[in-house]
Amino acid sequence: MRSIWNGAISFGLVSIPIKLVNATESHSISFRQIHTEDGGRIKYRKFCDLEDREVSTAEIGKGYEDADGTIVPITDDDLASLPLPTAKTIEIVAFVPADRIDPLQMDAAYYLAAGGAAAAKPYTLLREALKRSNKVAIAKYALRGRERLGMLRVVDDAIAMHALLWPDEVRAPEGVAPETDVTVNDKELDLADALMNTLGEVDLTDLHDEYREALEEVLAAKATGDTPR
Repeated sequence: MRSIWNGAISFGLVSIPIKLVNATESHSISFRQIHTEDGGRIKYRKFCDLEDREVSTAEIGKGYEDADGTIVPITDDDLASLPLPTAKTIEIVAFVPADRIDPLQMDAAYYLAAGGAAAAKPYTLLREALKRSNKVAIAKYALRGRERLGMLRVVDDAIAMHALLWPDEVRAPEGVAPETDVTVNDKELDLADALMNTLGEVDLTDLHDEYREALEEVLAAKATGDTPR
């Protein structure tokens, strides 16, 4: 697996060189837009709405749109001057029970690979300490120009990190539950329990994307000139 970030875990006075690799991959099939008449690809050009002309990549910068529609230009120098102490460090700030983490906060998942032989000992120390404590580590780190929150946990013999949304990024479920007062009695709950028991448990590895498999068959057939079944 190719690393997407190199740095270190800061664990008290211990520094563990690590490489960040993606722990998941998407198998979704994507499509391109084409001209149905001749199969040509549809391309998008970038125009300045003031000059009404196409602009090159070298002419494009960043801007923040204010509430009144005003655009505030932001340069790379403006961003470089901002404090980002975790630019190359995953800084562990606390250890908490896993059930303290709301699943709504969880985002992308990564594996933390030890960065060389010298990292093996402190990496193993952190991994075993997490196992024995039955806790997860909460950390701050920076990726793609912004500071983020993460949760470190043990997966088999590796340390994984889940990107977390900041608490103020998770919306409260206001107005989602039914507003009508409903009473559920024990008999109805017993029926629901019976249905749950009927469905039983499942090995998640047995689940697969039937739509994607069917789509792959269609694409394979059309690529060879066959008629999709």
